[in-house]
Amino acid sequence: MQFGRTYEEFEVGATYKHWPGKTVTEYDDHLFCLLTMNHHPLHMDVNYAEKTTDFGKNVVVGNYIYSLLLGMSVPDISGKAIANLEIESLKHVAPTFHGDTIYGQTTVLDKWPSKSKNDRGIVYVETKGYKQDGTLVCVFRRKVMVPTETYIKERGGEQPGRPELNEQGK
Repeated sequence: MQFGRTYEEFEVGATYKHWPGKTVTEYDDHLFCLLTMNHHPLHMDVNYAEKTTDFGKNVVVGNYIYSLLLGMSVPDISGKAIANLEIESLKHVAPTFHGDTIYGQTTVLDKWPSKSKNDRGIVYVETKGYKQDGTLVCVFRRKVMVPTETYIKERGGEQPGRPELNEQGK
């Protein structure tokens, strides 16, 4: 299984469809809200959401959806990343509800070599998240610093730090 890409492996215009999707549960939403201290009743209080909002039910907190999509993109985009440099834009386009399944895809918009170090480059990508019915729910653009093939070779290959199996003692 591929886990991220080197600078040379990214092609401008390429789109990676992240798999599998994730069905968002009430537990996922509430746990994220509790961990981030977001206690807005739109996300936590069914009675409030049913009686006082246009949605009539709880809405999943948008930053969970963003975080989920970011995580989904790791095997295709940032698994080898040195750093996420910038989230340029983040748009929550439509609401997500408990029981919705989120899918994501990322398109490479541009790439360029690092100005300060020749063993890495910057990849500029846009990730889109959508629900099971195809409704776009979230879009964000980011810049990711990724290693070149030279960087990977100089630091121990594809899985640096992974110990070898020692079967002595059988």
